[in-house]
Amino acid sequence: MVLEPMTFALALGVYFIAALLLGLAGRRRKLGGWGYFFGSLLLTPVLGLLLVLASDPRRRE
Repeated sequence: MVLEPMTFALALGVYFIAALLLGLAGRRRKLGGWGYFFGSLLLTPVLGLLLVLASDPRRRE
């Protein structure tokens, strides 16, 4: 099954935005925003969401 270019671009945009939102959600977690953003890009946003939900907040010094 081959996706049309517009459909592929839309799917890629949704994937990127989901990873970006997970990075924002993980800003105050152990890995930080960039860690969750790149983790979501490399794995999937679904696994990134599970990582954000399972991680602990950062400790304040």
